[in-house]
Amino acid sequence: MASKTDSNAPQGAAPKTAVVVLVAISICHLLNDVIQSLILAIYPMLKTSLALDFAQIGFITFTFQATASVLQPLVGYLTDRYPTPYSLVVGMGSSLLGLILIAFASTYVEVLAGAALIGMGSSVFHPESSRVARLASGGRHSTAQAVFQVGGNFGTALGPLLAAFIVIPYGQTSIAWFSVVALLGMVLLTGVGGWYGKALKLPSVSHDERKAIAALSRREVAKSIALLVTLTFSKHFYLVSITSFYIFYLIHTFDLPVQTAQLYLFLFLGSVAAGTVIGGPIGDRIGTRRVIWWSILGVLPFTLALPMSASWERRFSA
Repeated sequence: MASKTDSNAPQGAAPKTAVVVLVAISICHLLNDVIQSLILAIYPMLKTSLALDFAQIGFITFTFQATASVLQPLVGYLTDRYPTPYSLVVGMGSSLLGLILIAFASTYVEVLAGAALIGMGSSVFHPESSRVARLASGGRHSTAQAVFQVGGNFGTALGPLLAAFIVIPYGQTSIAWFSVVALLGMVLLTGVGGWYGKALKLPSVSHDERKAIAALSRREVAKSIALLVTLTFSKHFYLVSITSFYIFYLIHTFDLPVQTAQLYLFLFLGSVAAGTVIGGPIGDRIGTRRVIWWSILGVLPFTLALPMSASWERRFSA
């Protein structure tokens, strides 16, 4: 009986701290992704001020995504072996340095270096913060992940809005004002790190979850991971492609001013956040796998229709 109580200890402790920790880590995710999305939102400004072509713009995205994505498995592997609760603070510090560098960048190389630093900060933040969300889930993993993700998605959506009303009117150096965002994130993550360090000392997987995991063969695990990686890659491939050049598409195709185009980008990214809020609870009810498949395949018709929007607009206006 005692062993049963011990195995359930984290389940009983988690609900008391889950709301506070989940809200805190979601806010930090929002702050982290606001910083990231500023890079995409200021592309028109950088293109003009530094006389960049679209290939150079694409390479900024590549630099950021490469450091943000490729380094994540390495960070996850190291933190699995050597948990470091306060690495989240270090990651946000890297993003802070990247922000300041981009704010005062006068060359293309400096912009690339700033994007790389922000990407490195993101690569440290996401694996560890996802673990925090799971530890604080109280067993409701999909809902906890949705709360965590919606912070990031909403932060990504806010970036173009902030750029439209702050960076565009006040210039590139105004990006330095967002260092306050990074500093606030570091303060919050210091508190989260303290909770995380204590939570690591408790078993994070229930007895039923251990049995379910043990029943899986290596082949099943490898197949599931390969499928998940493929789906995630496909999703982010088109999502990043659209967000990187959506502003330019609206400007050149529909003659929209930069600020208006950024508002449309905000609506697009805000819809991503709304989908995350809806998908989490649904995943707990009908299964995460179904939600993942629908989230990937359900947007396919709309993605294919997007390039045709210009011809449709001209047809209806005629």
